[in-house]
Amino acid sequence: MIVKGRHEKGFYMLDYVSSKVRAIKDFPKEGIIFRDITTAVKDAKALNYIIEYFKEKFKDEKIDYVAGVESRGFVFGAAIAYALNAGFILIRKPGKLPAETISEEYSLEYGTDKIEMHKDALQKDDRVLLIDDLLATGGTMSAAVNLVKKIGAVPVAAAFVIELDALKGREKLSDTKVVSMLHY
Repeated sequence: MIVKGRHEKGFYMLDYVSSKVRAIKDFPKEGIIFRDITTAVKDAKALNYIIEYFKEKFKDEKIDYVAGVESRGFVFGAAIAYALNAGFILIRKPGKLPAETISEEYSLEYGTDKIEMHKDALQKDDRVLLIDDLLATGGTMSAAVNLVKKIGAVPVAAAFVIELDALKGREKLSDTKVVSMLHY
């Protein structure tokens, strides 16, 4: 279900963005419907609506930094940081950042994975908005929130363009404000 959000010109912003998200059946495996955002970001109006949506949601939150989670969080994170007059932080897979890092491991369906952030990326009490394209099970974002907390910074919210409600990823983020633009 898509919740309608009215744009000042009378367009249904959320409906428009949703119409630009491509659904691919049986990817990456049978029974999965993959929500592909590449068709939304290539559409200038949809991309603008996405950035404006999050700017509006967080304009009064005094965000110091936006942290984008690899890799699709980078697509939105830098633009949202610019819109909020904030800095941008990269949260990456291991071995991709050149300076000293801190890391957080998280569980996958089969095994574990890890994300990293530069140790000096944030300072105590910095206010951080974390962004990724999609909330599914919540494991990656939960690890990203923990990275921010390890440094003593404040995770203001975890934000997503798409949330897959049936997978209940929001439950892993129960102590963090979650803002999702589209719900499937």
